[in-house]
Amino acid sequence: MRLLLLASLPFILNAAEPVTFLRDVAPILNKTGCTSGPCHGAAKGKNGFKLSLRGYDPQFDYQALLYDLSGRRFNRSEPAQSLMLAKPVMRVAHGGGLRFEQTSSYYKTIYNWIAQGVPYGDPAKDAVVALEVEPKELAMPKPAESAQVKVMARFADGQSRDVTKEATIESNVPDVAKVNVSARIDGQRIGEATLLVRYQGKFSTIPVTILNPKEGFVFKPLPQYSYIDQTVDAKLKKLKLQPSAVVDDAIFLRRVTLDLTGALPTPEQVRAFLADATPQRLKRTRQVDKLIASPAFADHWTVKWGDLLQSSRKFLGEKGTYGFREWIHSSIVANKPYDKMVRELLTSRGSSYDDPAANYYRTTREPKPTMEKTTQVFLGVRMVCAQCHDHPFEKWTQNQYYQMSAFFSAVGLRPGYEVGEEIVYDQRADYEMKHPKDSRVVAPEFLIASAKPVAIPNDQRRRDALADWLVSKENPFFAKAIANRVWSYFFGVGIIDPVDDIRASNPPVNPQLLDALTRDFTDHNFDLQHLMRTIVNSRVYQTSFVANEWNANDATNFSRAMPRRLSSEQLMDAVTLAAGARPNFPEVPEETSAAQLPDPHVGRDGFLDLFGRPNRESACECERRADFSLPQALNLVNGTTISDAVADPKGRVAKMILAGKNDAAIIEELYLASLSRMPSKQEADNGLKYLAGGPRATRAQDLLWALLNSKGFLYSY
Repeated sequence: MRLLLLASLPFILNAAEPVTFLRDVAPILNKTGCTSGPCHGAAKGKNGFKLSLRGYDPQFDYQALLYDLSGRRFNRSEPAQSLMLAKPVMRVAHGGGLRFEQTSSYYKTIYNWIAQGVPYGDPAKDAVVALEVEPKELAMPKPAESAQVKVMARFADGQSRDVTKEATIESNVPDVAKVNVSARIDGQRIGEATLLVRYQGKFSTIPVTILNPKEGFVFKPLPQYSYIDQTVDAKLKKLKLQPSAVVDDAIFLRRVTLDLTGALPTPEQVRAFLADATPQRLKRTRQVDKLIASPAFADHWTVKWGDLLQSSRKFLGEKGTYGFREWIHSSIVANKPYDKMVRELLTSRGSSYDDPAANYYRTTREPKPTMEKTTQVFLGVRMVCAQCHDHPFEKWTQNQYYQMSAFFSAVGLRPGYEVGEEIVYDQRADYEMKHPKDSRVVAPEFLIASAKPVAIPNDQRRRDALADWLVSKENPFFAKAIANRVWSYFFGVGIIDPVDDIRASNPPVNPQLLDALTRDFTDHNFDLQHLMRTIVNSRVYQTSFVANEWNANDATNFSRAMPRRLSSEQLMDAVTLAAGARPNFPEVPEETSAAQLPDPHVGRDGFLDLFGRPNRESACECERRADFSLPQALNLVNGTTISDAVADPKGRVAKMILAGKNDAAIIEELYLASLSRMPSKQEADNGLKYLAGGPRATRAQDLLWALLNSKGFLYSY
C-alpha cells in the first residue's frame, strides 16, 4: 500500500527548493480556510484543535501543529501518512471536508515541508514586507467586462513571488465587481467598488469603477463656490455623472436650519428670507452665519457630542450629567478649537464636579474600553477586534491594542467628598498594562510613529504624551476623522462610511475631497465652525435631491442630495414648532426643547426613544437609528404626541382661529410652519375647499395633522 501511494505522487522531493512554514505553508492554511473563523481559527478552535484567526500569529500556529497532542499530526519518516496531509485530502475523515486534491501544488508543498523536517523559517528572510498588485486601479467602460488581478509578495530577503492564487481578494460591493476563484474581476453593474487584497497580514486595495455605457453624456458645469465643488465635480465628470441643480431658497433654508440648529425655521424667518432681494449666494452665506451664532446651534451640537461622549446619568449621576453637558455646551458656544477640546478631555484630572471634562473617564472606567472609545471617536479607528487577535482587515495588531491601552492604565477613579462625585487621579503603583499571552508588562506606544521622536513617559504622565500625539496636525487620523464625521452630519453619509471605521479596506469615495477638507480644517487651527460653514456654503451641499438621467443611480458621490429622516430630537421639536405647542417633558423646566434635554433619562421609553434616540451606552454613531418602522408610522398616525400638539388649545391653529384669520392665511401659515414653504396653487385650492366643508377649527387641525404626517415634514430634503 505504501509503495502504491508513493508511486502515485506526481512529484519527488527537491532538496534544492527549501520549504518553510512562514513563507510556504502558512499561506496555504490561510487560503484553504483552516485558520478561518468557522474552522480552527474560531475562538475555541474546532474539534480540539485551534489556530490563530486568519493566521495572524504564525508562531502560535507552528507550535500548535508541531506539539499539540504530542505532534501526532506529522509522520516525518513517511510524510504522506501525516494527518496534516491525510485529512485535507479526505483519506482520513475530516470535519472540514476536502481542502485540496492529492495532485495539487498545495499537497506537494506540505509534503516537501514535512520531508525537510518542518522548518519554521527565518522571519528576517521569509516574512512578507509588502504586496504589489496589478492593476493599481480598474476602470471598465461598461458592465459585463472582466479584468485579471495579479498579486506579488515581496519578502524580507528581497525576493518576490506571484501569490495571486494564495491571496484573498474580496469585493466590498459584489454586485458591482465580482471576484472569481482565479482572481478575475467581472463587472456586474454600473457603480464603484473596492477590492481588498490580503496576504499574510499585508493589505492592498484596488478601486474599481464601472462606467455608464450610455452615449451622449456631456458634462454641464455648474457654479463652483469652493474647493469642495471642484473636487466633487472632477470625479463626477470622470464617472459620467451630471450633478443636480441647486435648490430654491425655501428648501435651502429648511435644510440648513435643520442641519445647523436641529430646528425648523419659523414662518416669520421663511417669509423674511424669501423676501430678501440680496443676491442668492450672499444671502445664503449671511443666513449661515446667523444660524451658527444662534443659541439653537449650540443646543443641537451639544446633543451630537453628548451622544459621542456618552453623557448620561447612568454613568455620571444627575449632577455629573448636567455638569458635563454644560462643559460641552460652553465649549461649542466659545467655538473652542477641536484639538483643545479633546486635549482637555484626555488630560482631565480631579473632581468630576470641579472639572466636568473628567467625566470622560467615568463612562468607560477601565483602560481598554477607554482606549477603544478614544481611538473610535477621535481617530475613527475601531481597535476592539485587536484585543484578542491581530485585526483581520487592517494593520493593527494585538500588541498595538495593549500598547495603546497602556496610556490609560494609570488612570484611577475614587469617590469624592460629595454624593455622586468621583475623583480622576494618577495612580502611583500597580498600574502596568500586561499582555494576556505571557503577562509581560506592555509599555505605551503610539498607534503610528510620531513625526518627531518622542520620549513617552513610563509613569503617570503617559496620557499627556498621548494627548500631544493624538491632537497633532501631523497625526494622519485626527483631523481626517472629524472632517469626515462632520461631513456625514450634512449629507447622511461620510466620505468614508461608517465614519468611525477608517481603514485601508474601507477607503474614501473621494480621497481628494477628504484630503482637502482635512487640510483646510488644520490650516484653520481645528475650527469646527469654519469647517461647517465651508461645507454648507458649497454648491454640493445646496444640490437638489431631484435626480437627472445621469445621476439617478448615484448614492455615494454627492451628485445630488439624499433625503434624510429627521432625528428624534429634530422631529419632536419640529412638531412643537409647527403646532405652536409647548413641549412637555418631565423633570425639566417648561419650554425645554428636545435638543436641550440633558440625557436619555428624560422622556425614556417615549416618542424620542421610539424614533431612534441613543441610550448613550456606546460611542458608536450606529447607536442612533434613522430608520423608519411600522411602530413609528402607527405612532405618528394614532399617537398622542402629534394629536395633542395639533389640538393644543394654546397652539397655532387655536390662535389663528381666535385671531380671525381667513382660510387662505391659515393654509399659508400651516405650510410655512410645517414644510417651511408656501403652498402651491393646487395645495392652496385643495386646502380652501377642505376648510370650507366643515368646522374650520377641526378641519384646520386635520390639515396640520396631514402635513405633520407627510414625507415633506418627516424628512430633510
